[in-house]
Amino acid sequence: MSVELNHTIVPARDPEVSAHFLAGVLGLDVDPPLAHFTPVRLSNRVTLDYDRAERFEPHHYAFMVGEREFDAAFARIRDGGITHYADPACREAGRIYESRQVPGRRGTYFRDPDGHLMEILTPGDTERR
Repeated sequence: MSVELNHTIVPARDPEVSAHFLAGVLGLDVDPPLAHFTPVRLSNRVTLDYDRAERFEPHHYAFMVGEREFDAAFARIRDGGITHYADPACREAGRIYESRQVPGRRGTYFRDPDGHLMEILTPGDTERR
């Protein structure tokens, strides 16, 4: 069997709120609770299992999405008034980035309710890589 990521824990002050926030941006559903976790299932069967925590360091989570999915998620970000950035330092507000390393790749960063840095990005033109 090959090795693949099955799940990762995402610490959150309110797991339901944070799980629904991300699921709403990505156009996904929140799975039923599993023990004390609130899971968000990605299309590759990996789950982000939100778990209650009072103190934690913010993490970075990046999601590769297709062009149509990017446009739909980006529209939800804009329509929801979510501040987004072209850079991971969150200095270039209101913009998306276009990769210099991967032609055709676009992306943007945004913070979730717990301060985690979320990123959506497209594959770009993988034929020219």
